[in-house]
Amino acid sequence: MAQLIKLQDYISRYQVDATRYPTQYIRMKQAKWERMKKEWETKPLFEETWEEEEEILWEDDESAPKKFFKKLNPFKKRKQDFEYDDHEEEIFEKPKQEEEKDIGFAFEPNLLYRPQTIQDLRRMYLDQLFGFQLNWASTTMREKSNIDSRYQRDGFLKELLQQLPDTFFVLYEPILLVKKAPVELGILILTPTDCYCIQVIDAEERATFSGINTDRFWVKRIGERTKNIVNPLIGLNRMESLLKPFFERHDLHLGIKKVVLSRRGYIDYPGSSYGVQFIDRRHYDQWFEQLKNHRSPMKHTQFRAAQLLLDHMQTTSFMRAEWFTDGE
Repeated sequence: MAQLIKLQDYISRYQVDATRYPTQYIRMKQAKWERMKKEWETKPLFEETWEEEEEILWEDDESAPKKFFKKLNPFKKRKQDFEYDDHEEEIFEKPKQEEEKDIGFAFEPNLLYRPQTIQDLRRMYLDQLFGFQLNWASTTMREKSNIDSRYQRDGFLKELLQQLPDTFFVLYEPILLVKKAPVELGILILTPTDCYCIQVIDAEERATFSGINTDRFWVKRIGERTKNIVNPLIGLNRMESLLKPFFERHDLHLGIKKVVLSRRGYIDYPGSSYGVQFIDRRHYDQWFEQLKNHRSPMKHTQFRAAQLLLDHMQTTSFMRAEWFTDGE
C-alpha cells in the first residue's frame, strides 16, 4: 500500500520527518495485519447456538444478561484470547515523550463483520488503513487540517494507495510554493527511481478527449455532446518545468515521467508530444500493473526528494485542541 505523504495543502506527518515515518508505516502495517489475521483465524464464527443463548436468558444467575450479550458479540476481543509477541510493542515505542499525546498515531483495525475469505479480510483491513492514511496526511502531533470529505470517496486515490507498493510516495493535488506564490499541481508519485507527474482527465464512462499540441483546449465528446476542457498538457508541462530545475538544483537524480490519464474514457491525440504517455481505458490496466510490479527498495534520493518537496509545499492547519491548556 503506497504512502500518502501530502494531500492538497493539509499538514502531513511526513513533513516532520520524511525518513522516519515511511519505515515506521511499513512495520506498523505488517504487524497490524498479522494481528488482525491471527484474530480472524483463531475465532470461530459462532461459538454457541441460539438454543444455548436462549437457555442463558432463563438462568437465575444475575450475570445471565451479560453472558447473553457477550455471546451475541462473538468478535468482542478478550485479553486472554490472543497472545502477541512482546517485540511488537517495541516497534511502536514512540521515541519522543510528547508523542504520548498523539491520539492520531494508534491504528487498531477491527473485525467489523466475519469475512468468509482471506481476500475479504484483506479488503476490510485495507479500507480501514485507508482512513488511517488520510488521518496521517492531515494531522501531526500538534496540528491538524480540515480534510475535504470528497477525498474519503475518491476512488482513484484509494486505488493508488491500496494497489501500489509500500515504497511509493504519493503527493495528491499538492500546492507548491514558487517564490511564495502557490501553484496547484496534479498528482506526483515518487518511486525509488522516478517521479511520475500525472494529469487526470477522468469524466463519464466512454468519453473521448481529443486535441492538438498547440491548442489551449481539448474537446470532450460524449455521444453527440461536446465540451471544451483545458489542455491537460499545459498543467503537465508546468509540473515538469517546476520540478526539473528543482531536482537539478538539489542534485536529485530522479527521472521525470509525464502521464495524461483517463481511466474511463478514450484519448485521441493526433499530434506528437515527446516524453508524454497517454493512458486511457484501453491501456490503463497494463500500465497500472507495471507500476504495481515495480520492485525496488526505498532509496536515499527518494527520501531527500520527498523531504525537500514537503518543505516547499503550502500548508494550512491549526493547533489541535488537546494541546491547549485551560489557561490558554
